[in-house]
Amino acid sequence: MSVVVVLGLQWGDEGKGKVIDWLSSKADLVARYQGGNNAGHTVLVKGQQYILHLIPSGIIVPGTRCLIGNGVVVNPRALKKEIEEMEGLGIEVAGRLFVSENAHCLMPYHERIDQLQESGRGAGKIGTTGRGIGVAYSDKVGRDGLRFCDIVNERRWDWLAERVLPHINQQYAALQAEDRLEVGEFKALLAEFKEFIKPYIVDGVSMINDAIQADERVLCEGAQGIMLDIDFGTYPYVTSSNPSTGGVCTGLGIPPMQIKRVVGVAKAYTTRVGEGPFPTEYDDVFGLKVRTLGSEFGATTGRPRRCGWFDAALLRRTVQITGATDLIITKLDVLDTLEEIKICTGYKVNGKEHDIFPCGLSKEDKVEPIYETLPGWQTSLCDIRNAADLPRETMDYVQRIEQLVRTHVTAVSVGAERDQTILTREISFFDL
Repeated sequence: MSVVVVLGLQWGDEGKGKVIDWLSSKADLVARYQGGNNAGHTVLVKGQQYILHLIPSGIIVPGTRCLIGNGVVVNPRALKKEIEEMEGLGIEVAGRLFVSENAHCLMPYHERIDQLQESGRGAGKIGTTGRGIGVAYSDKVGRDGLRFCDIVNERRWDWLAERVLPHINQQYAALQAEDRLEVGEFKALLAEFKEFIKPYIVDGVSMINDAIQADERVLCEGAQGIMLDIDFGTYPYVTSSNPSTGGVCTGLGIPPMQIKRVVGVAKAYTTRVGEGPFPTEYDDVFGLKVRTLGSEFGATTGRPRRCGWFDAALLRRTVQITGATDLIITKLDVLDTLEEIKICTGYKVNGKEHDIFPCGLSKEDKVEPIYETLPGWQTSLCDIRNAADLPRETMDYVQRIEQLVRTHVTAVSVGAERDQTILTREISFFDL
C-alpha cells in the first residue's frame, strides 16, 4: 500500500476537507502534519456540516484512525472543544484520535502575544488569525516551546518553568503589556492540559511507520495552501509552517520515499484571506458576486475571502514545489452562471513577462495578469455525477487547466456533498 498526501495548491480554502473526507473511506489512518487551529476544514455529509480545525477530516468516516502529528501546534482547549462538538454530532472520537507525543502545545500566552504583536504592526499587519500559531512555532524554533511529552511528565515542570517563564515575561515587557505569567499560573495550565491530553498521547512516529509497514492505507492531510508556505509562499503574508510535501516528512516522521501520490486541490477560481499580493483578484463588484455564489467566508474566522480568476501560472509554481501527481478541481459549480470565464496564463511584472509565479512577488510590484477567455457553460452542474455528462464547455475549461498546469485533473467537485465529486479518469488512489 502507499502513502497519499492531500494538500492545497493555492492560498488555502481549496476544499481539502471534502477531498480528505471523500478519500478517507479507503484509508486506515489519516494524519495531519502541520498548522494549528488557524485552519478550518468544512465537510458536508448528508446535509450535516462538520467544521474541523485540528482533528483530521477522516474522523467523520467510522473506524478510520486519526493522528495529529508532531508538526502541528495543538491548543488543548480548542481540541477539547472540537472533540465535544464532534461527539455531540454523533462522531465517535475516543480510541480513534491520537496526538503525537512530541507535538508542541499552544498555550494561552501564545494567543495573547500574537494579538499584541499584530495590533502593534499597524499598517504593516500580516493578517494572522490571532490564534497564537506563529508565536507557538517561534517558541518551538527558539527552543522555548512545550512538547506534550514534557507536559505529561510532572517531574519536568520545574525545568519547564525555569526555561519558559523568563522568555514569556520578556516578550510581554517588550510589547509594553502589563501581563505577567507566574509560576503558579503556569503549573496550573500544565496540570489542566496534562489531565486532558494524556489519554490521546502516542508515539506518533512509530504509529504511522508501523501502519505503513503493515501495508495499511495512510492519508496525510495538510492545512492552508502552498502559497502560504513559510518558505515558498507570498512572504511575509504566509503561515508559520510548511504545507508543502516536505512538511509531511518533518511533520510526521516518515521517509520521503514512502509518499507515492500527491493530490493537489485547487478551486476553479482563486481565493485568499488577509493581506498580500493577489494578481488575479476581481474588482469589488464582481468579487462580491463570486464570494456570495461560493459562500467565501473563512471557516475559522468568518472573514470574507478575496476572490479572483483561476491562476494557472501560480499552479505551475505550486505543482513544481509539491510534485503533485493529481489535481482535483473544486467548486466548479460556482461558475455555472458566468457567460465567460478567464484563466490567467502568466503576468507582466514591472514590464517583464513571466509564465510562472515569481517567488519574490510583493504588493509593491506592478503586476498585469495575462488572460485567455473561455465560454461559460451557463447550466447547473450540481446534479451531474458522471464526467461523460458534463457540458462540453466545462470539459474544455478543465482540460485547458490541465494543459496549462501540466498535471492530470483526476476529479472535479460540483457541490459540497460527498457524492458531488466526479472522477474524470479511472484511478484507485491507494493501490499503485
